[in-house]
Amino acid sequence: MQQGDTQDGKSPSELIDARIEELGDWRGETLARLRALIRQAAPEAVETWKWRGVPVWEDAGMICTGETYKAVVKLTFARGAALPDPKKLFNSSLEGNTRRAIDFKEGDKIDADALKALVREAVALNKSRTKR
Repeated sequence: MQQGDTQDGKSPSELIDARIEELGDWRGETLARLRALIRQAAPEAVETWKWRGVPVWEDAGMICTGETYKAVVKLTFARGAALPDPKKLFNSSLEGNTRRAIDFKEGDKIDADALKALVREAVALNKSRTKR
């Protein structure tokens, strides 16, 4: 799913497609793989495009962002500090009270099952807060 037109009449999903293509390297491949796993875990999630070019996935609130840097693709979970992480996926932004992130470097293997479980936990946490 996607939300609203944002830039040059393109939807957020189209802008994410363009980002993946423009990267044209392992970062684009990694972002595409992460996106596919997020979509599998949270099929109702809406793709948005914020802060001048950051892909964001939302379902009853923000799930995570997908930022790309020179050396990493970073998935930042908006409320990651409140999520169970039995597989110890979080490896970045560990000092904060709210967010947690996973930095993926070139060649890193993605634990698809653990990542999907983390996404589902994030959605469940968001939905539990909206019921109050």
